[in-house]
Amino acid sequence: MRYLALAADYDGTLASDDRVSEDTVRAVERLRKSGRRAILVTGRRVDDLLSVCPCARLFDLVVAENGAIVYNPATREEARYANPPPKLLLKGLRERGVEPLEIGQVVVGTQAAQRAAVQDVIWELGLEAQVIANRGALMVLPAGVNKAKGLERALRKLGLSRHEVVGIGDAENDHSFLDLCECSVAVANAVPSLKASASLETAGENGNGVIELIDDLIANDLRRLDSRLEQHLIPLGTAADGRLINLSPFGHNMLVAGPSGSGKSTFAAGIIERLIEKDFQVCIVDPEGDYGTLADVVALGNQWRAPAVTEILSILEDPKINLSINLLGIPLGDRPQFFAQLIPNLQAMRARTGRPHWLVLDEAHHMLPDTWGHTGSALPKRIGESALVTVHPEHVASEILAPVDIVIAIGSSPEETLAKFGRATGRTVPWPDSLTREPEQVIAWFIDESPFAMRPMPGRAERVRHHRKYAEGDLRWHSFYFRGPDSRHNLKAQNMAIFCQIAQGIDEQTWLFHLRRGDYSRWFRHAVRDEFLADEAQRVEQRTDLAPAQTRQMITELAQARYTLPP
Repeated sequence: MRYLALAADYDGTLASDDRVSEDTVRAVERLRKSGRRAILVTGRRVDDLLSVCPCARLFDLVVAENGAIVYNPATREEARYANPPPKLLLKGLRERGVEPLEIGQVVVGTQAAQRAAVQDVIWELGLEAQVIANRGALMVLPAGVNKAKGLERALRKLGLSRHEVVGIGDAENDHSFLDLCECSVAVANAVPSLKASASLETAGENGNGVIELIDDLIANDLRRLDSRLEQHLIPLGTAADGRLINLSPFGHNMLVAGPSGSGKSTFAAGIIERLIEKDFQVCIVDPEGDYGTLADVVALGNQWRAPAVTEILSILEDPKINLSINLLGIPLGDRPQFFAQLIPNLQAMRARTGRPHWLVLDEAHHMLPDTWGHTGSALPKRIGESALVTVHPEHVASEILAPVDIVIAIGSSPEETLAKFGRATGRTVPWPDSLTREPEQVIAWFIDESPFAMRPMPGRAERVRHHRKYAEGDLRWHSFYFRGPDSRHNLKAQNMAIFCQIAQGIDEQTWLFHLRRGDYSRWFRHAVRDEFLADEAQRVEQRTDLAPAQTRQMITELAQARYTLPP
């Protein structure tokens, strides 16, 4: 289910002439029985609304006074998010003869004909207030208070994101909250500006339009509108003919595959950044700590501490938090079992809240190997919107690869990468005879089309590739060994932090032994895969005018500057 909540305006939308029809009430009841939430978003005061709306009990929350108040009909609790109207404002409006004057906890309302007098009072008093039109009425509110802010607070209370919500309204003051919703709908009697900006206009007016929308939601989750929600598309890159290639963020599974060091993590990081920019919650399963430096992502776990499933779920309850689950503290062989415990909990959370919107699974061949069924663990039937990142697509469980409908092949042999995916899934890859790629391009295959070359959109944030892995992780067989002449030592440095510690304390003869052989730059280049650090270390190794202590200091400071940054 894509849409988990309906946010509806009251006057002119649910209600006509202060009245909600019985048919509209029954439609809201059907909506609730379908498992969806209902939120009422109105400019009215709470007491005024309750006096005319007997069906308020059907709504999980009421956003009142144009966003300043959030009211819970079940508990009758109110939360106010702005200051009451200034006494000077009320005094000035009365002195100007502004009538009628409706005063709420925050909002001050009157007729649109009084607009000039209201604005004059605000100007003369130098108040930071806004005047908002609402058909034949107007409202005075503190700056920054609107229906969108109120709806955002209500959604957070319900543990939902704006991407799970359909909004419907009719008037000028509905623009802000409809813009916040994943899908915006205008009833047939809406003002022209709202119709022009909405994704859908109903055939019916007022409550009949709401009934029409609810029936569509229950019947097919508004699938017919998917192609119209262009504002939510995630850019992937540019095709050879200049076309922008986009990812629809709902209903897709992506595979990013290629050799080690080809740029898979960088490509995935760019997608993560753009998902987050559009308020999609991302959960990254990060076996080697590659994504811990991304902006707006909370990293949980390290090589000393394994994350707990309950801890992960608790953090993801906040729609605003994106999470990277660092598995360095879990032995390689135990990671599939950890994932087997995590995934059903994530699936249950997605069914309840629609989040996390995207799951990014790095080194997917370790988490979901083709031997999964032999371990006794049941494969998840559906992961949901996900990006699988792997060196070995042929070693990922075929049941997990089956729903993949977008493949990004990165590296020097994309045809071979696609062929491995094809063999694992029983698909024939329709590789065009004329298809070629430039070194900076990748091959994209949307399963219903032919593969094509694409220049990836670069990530917004510059990051050191695999920073956490090399700074704090365990490089295993790629570790550096301080042995010295005659192999008198065997000190293992499995990451950069330990390399720097040993380098600063090792005896001078051992340090110079590796320095003169060029071992430091060779390790940086081939194991750490940092060309910049390798080149700089090589320059130090080749200098004969430096004392041993100076070479030690220069190389360790270079390494620390790039890999032991503050968390």
